[in-house]
Amino acid sequence: MVFMAKERSTQEIVALKKVRMDNEKEGFPITAIREIKILQKLKHKNVVNLKEIVTSKAQKANDMKGSIYLVFEYMDHDLAGLADRPGMKFSEEQIKCYMKQLFQGLHYCHTNNILHRDIKGSNLLINNRGILKLADFGLARSYTAEGANPLTNRVITLWYRPPELLLGARKYTPAVDMWSAGCIFAELVHGRPIMPGKNEMDQLKLIFELCGTPTPETWPDCKNLPGSKVVEFNKHPRRLKEFFRHASSNALKLIEQLLTLDPEKRLTAEKAMDSDYMWDKPLPCDPAKLPQYEPSHEFQTKKRREEAKQEEVRKRQRMESDTTANVARPQPLGKHARMPGQTSVRGGSGGAIEGGMPKTAFPSSHPHGGGRSSGHPMTVGFNRSAPHQGSYSSGSSGSHGGYRGGSMGSMGGGGGHRGGYSGGGYMGGGGARTFGGGGGGGKYGGTQRAAWAAAPPPPKNPPPPDQEKN
Repeated sequence: MVFMAKERSTQEIVALKKVRMDNEKEGFPITAIREIKILQKLKHKNVVNLKEIVTSKAQKANDMKGSIYLVFEYMDHDLAGLADRPGMKFSEEQIKCYMKQLFQGLHYCHTNNILHRDIKGSNLLINNRGILKLADFGLARSYTAEGANPLTNRVITLWYRPPELLLGARKYTPAVDMWSAGCIFAELVHGRPIMPGKNEMDQLKLIFELCGTPTPETWPDCKNLPGSKVVEFNKHPRRLKEFFRHASSNALKLIEQLLTLDPEKRLTAEKAMDSDYMWDKPLPCDPAKLPQYEPSHEFQTKKRREEAKQEEVRKRQRMESDTTANVARPQPLGKHARMPGQTSVRGGSGGAIEGGMPKTAFPSSHPHGGGRSSGHPMTVGFNRSAPHQGSYSSGSSGSHGGYRGGSMGSMGGGGGHRGGYSGGGYMGGGGARTFGGGGGGGKYGGTQRAAWAAAPPPPKNPPPPDQEKN
């Protein structure tokens, strides 16, 4: 757990790394002692600087247990957080600048017989002056060239772990750090992690699919590792050239040399600093000329990304909710509005006011059912769900009545407002008992099929519907 703090005397911003004591029953953690010892030994521009060690007093706020903190210089970014910024794309000069500093820091550590054993993007810190520094030496160890003492192979984050550790090697060299550096370089070139394994077996599978399955020629000592005697993998050719086909020839060459399966043939940090890629144009830029960004640590970038995803989900839910509400609550029709299927106003399929078929059992939800006080004598109300029903004083042309009319009622017609002018006849229509009969006549006669010329002109001043008397 790391905190940002300010030193009161100098107002300098620093980082406090809390030493975890939760599971310790026998004093100070051995890993913390090892990290402190190594950091006090290493003093280099590309290694994070341990300033001092401080403690907090035991009090009620911390359950009467004091805490111990390592005080480091504050760094504005880590490489993982910086690379994960939306729209971030490093230039070639920028990649070379970062990789050169990484190789310099590793070369210094290896020269002092220190294995970092956890090289990954979030452990490479960068400040706004462009300086990259190795950090988090919690898994670091001193080693001897002879490898007298066996070491644990349960180190290095999975995506950056070399094949010899995955196959169970207990004696290894600085080559393990160089594999991790090769993964970092390939990730910067490619734009995202190249081998994101889910577990150790899956990681080995991804390595062999990209870098080729080991053979006696490519890795003679592989058969002596514990994992090689237990697991047999499918044969795969080496595909790095195909995978990085858009990279320059010298960039591909450096990736090939760093991601060599045989640790004995893997490039050292010293040779990587002097590789052809580093001397290609454009040359590594001056760190001070690198762009400056707002603080970008891995946890901050992940938090911003999660917040953006949550906001997107909430926005989508609001849109779906609004759409559902609009479908569920149709707006009332205007006086002259038409519903789907209408061909006239103030007339209707199933009638409007007091119109329809009093002896026909058409419910209001039927496609030809009544409207307000229409259709069936027991049907009252405005049913919006019917696709062809009449609205107030409106409907689709000629089916079962119009205003105060009906195909089997009195003075009714099937064609619109009072039967309409082009069909059904004024105050008449098909099947009317009072003025017409059969399919034909009315007061003025005509049917829906009658020619327009045969219909008489409408009266000059017909009374409005709401004033007409029976």
